[in-house]
Amino acid sequence: MFAKMNSKELYRNFLVELQSVYELSEATVITDWVFENVANIKKADLIKNPLQKIPRPVLIKLAAKQEELLQHKPVQYVMGNTTFYNMQFQVNDKVLIPRPETEEMTNMIISSYRFEQKQISILDIGTGSGCIAIAVKKHLPSSKVIALDVSEEALDIARANAITNKTNIQCTLFDFLDESRWPELMLFDIIISNPPYIPVNEKKLMDKNVVNFEPHSALFVPDNQPLLFYEKIARFGRNHLNYNGKIFVETHEDYTKEVAALFAATYQQVLIKKDMFGKERIVIASY
Repeated sequence: MFAKMNSKELYRNFLVELQSVYELSEATVITDWVFENVANIKKADLIKNPLQKIPRPVLIKLAAKQEELLQHKPVQYVMGNTTFYNMQFQVNDKVLIPRPETEEMTNMIISSYRFEQKQISILDIGTGSGCIAIAVKKHLPSSKVIALDVSEEALDIARANAITNKTNIQCTLFDFLDESRWPELMLFDIIISNPPYIPVNEKKLMDKNVVNFEPHSALFVPDNQPLLFYEKIARFGRNHLNYNGKIFVETHEDYTKEVAALFAATYQQVLIKKDMFGKERIVIASY
């Protein structure tokens, strides 16, 4: 289909087809990303040389990317990477795609400890792609960071991302819900987690590109246990958080107050922070 098109026609066709799945603004961003990274064609190139012919191998790659996108596959998985905290991260369907609110929580941590003189110990529970752990280590280089995940496939991605971003973090296969393993872990100054928090019954309300492609083990919790991971983290922190230590967790907007109340029962100070959209999505607990 693409064979007889010049670069401008090809771009226009790609964009129009994507609008069957995405709004124009999002379709435009995705088309720009794909063309720049697959065909090495930027918007400026389309203006300067709109009649440019595209080599057949590139046409084949573009057609394959378009097909995946039309099946609602997230562009980050289609391209195999994403940007988080101005860093590049490899992603696939074994790890969640980092969200803006996760970046906001990461920034809160980095901003709070940027001028810390002593080495701080940090635990990231459910690290996935390693985006939080790696970004924190990159900007707090003297810190010791341990990243846990129940998925070895996710940890493989996290390790690759640590190498790409020239950071040294310890990636450990660990089922955090198994309390019998908690004694293996030391004391920490910071505990971070963006755990599974979506009740299974909300699956039917979610977009196809999330439900059909992102790992369910990193998304969902039983309907009758929406605070499962927060209960475990609060209990764990009581014996594994240093004096003046803090816990940073991302939450479901409908359960943020409940998560805060859970921590407030045994922690000295609990704060709720809003994300860029004004939603209460982050809880910080101090011990």
